[in-house]
Amino acid sequence: MFHLLQTEGTTPLLLPDSVQKEHLRKAIEKLVNLDLSVVIPSLLEDLIWIGVKLFIALIFYAVGRWLIRRVVKLLDLTFERRNVEPSLRSFVRTTVSVLLVFVLIMIVVQTLGVNVTSLIAIFSAATLAIGMALSGTAQNFAGGVMILVVKPYRVGDYITAQGQTGTVREIKLFSTVINTPDNRTIYIPNNAIATAIIDNYTSAETRRVDWSIAISYGDDVDVARKAILAMFEADSRILKDPEAVVRVSSLGDSAVVISARAWVQTADYWNVYYEYNERIYKELPEAGIRFPFPQMDIHIKNEQ
Repeated sequence: MFHLLQTEGTTPLLLPDSVQKEHLRKAIEKLVNLDLSVVIPSLLEDLIWIGVKLFIALIFYAVGRWLIRRVVKLLDLTFERRNVEPSLRSFVRTTVSVLLVFVLIMIVVQTLGVNVTSLIAIFSAATLAIGMALSGTAQNFAGGVMILVVKPYRVGDYITAQGQTGTVREIKLFSTVINTPDNRTIYIPNNAIATAIIDNYTSAETRRVDWSIAISYGDDVDVARKAILAMFEADSRILKDPEAVVRVSSLGDSAVVISARAWVQTADYWNVYYEYNERIYKELPEAGIRFPFPQMDIHIKNEQ
């Protein structure tokens, strides 16, 4: 019976079974003839050295974990003093903690005598492969960081972005969650929304409400203006500064179009807008103002 033997620098050789048995016999003889008086002290010395290295590594790990906790706590205090966004605070804490733990593990492994160069090379290659596989996710992650830093909107803001309109419910690292007025939940990828045009309706404290009111030709524009301004003056929600404005904006085909503009607190915007649509419709006719219907004059010429 023959076995394959691969020796360094040579091609595989077919050797008889007797040669293999001879090698095994010589190995057993060396083990039996071992000088324990030399081996045991050397083994004890190695065990002591390994124990010392383990003890030092444990000390490094304990001290490192304590320092990491202190750094994270210091970050939290800094964020609190500067009123940093909670989402950004959580992200930075997690990132810093993971990086510091990785550095600590490398130090402990190096203390144990393991060459960390190979480990770092393997980690870098794995990170590159994962990054290429998750390139879209990485872009959304970068977009989330940009949103948290630049703050074009916050949780609770009413925005329009990527063709969607609603209230921001949550800003995640990979997507932004908004609730629409009809209570639908929309998830928008952060990479898309970070580079899009964002219309933030609630970032300012005040907003201007606009109405376009069509009245009939021949009606008194001054009467209509005084009636609308009287409504505004009697309403505490309408701000006195900037001053409300009522002007003729255009002369249409069948109506005179009046533009009414008033400033309100952002929280009052929709209530004021819808309420005055109804009040203008009800109260202007009481002042003699009519709302015209679209009309067309047709002239028929009879030629005989």
